[in-house]
Parts: sequence; C-alpha cells; structure tokens
Amino acid sequence: MAAVTAGIVVLDCAEPEKLAEFYKELLAAEETHATANRVEIRSATGTRLAFRRDVNATPPSWPRPENSLQAHLEFEADDLDETERRIVSLGGRPIDTKELPGPREERGYSDPAGHSFVLRRVPPTAPKQG
Repeated sequence: MAAVTAGIVVLDCAEPEKLAEFYKELLAAEETHATANRVEIRSATGTRLAFRRDVNATPPSWPRPENSLQAHLEFEADDLDETERRIVSLGGRPIDTKELPGPREERGYSDPAGHSFVLRRVPPTAPKQG
C-alpha cells in the first residue's frame, strides 16, 4: 500500500489568479479551490494544477544557464499550429531555440509567468495486433 497518492502539480508565481486563468483557458478547465495565496484547477480530462503566490518567484531562464529549467509541463494536441495560435493569444510565448525546417512534433513555450511547457503532437495510436 502506497504511503501517499499522486497529488497536484503546483507552480509558484507572483499572480496565481492570472496564471490560473491562462491554464483554465488553455485546458478548458474549471477552478476547484481558491484561497488568497493559491488557486487550483482541474480539466475535463482530470489534469490538476495549482498556482501558489510567491512574490519572490523567479521564472526559469531556460535555455539560458542561469536559473535554468527546473521542471516543465507537457501537453498534447492534434493541431500544433492552431494550438500555438491559442497559446499566444492567451499570453504564452514560444521559446524554441532552434530554427528547424518543416513541421515539428514538439514545440516549447513559456506561460505568462515564465514557466516552460512543451506541446507535442498527439501520437498516433498503434494498430491492434491480433
């Protein structure tokens, strides 16, 4: 029997209400709990995120070495171009560092508070063997 169960991913930021709004729109999520210093959301698919107020929060600087990538989130989408437009319209920023020709299966972004996340193309389902 496990001593603990998986909980929730918490991102520290200066303005949890604003960051929660970004992810609520991106994930079509609903707010499940809020206090003066923390906002929690859950998507229809069960993804749970929380945003905790830390007035001294310093966003990761990835890909620069100082205060580099500490952790990142990964999301999947069928249409990367359409989803990228949505991310940018919500205040996210592309952070890809390479000029790659042609379509890419993975793209990097930062949310409005500077946290990194990756958008991947939904992998094709493997054909059933039998």
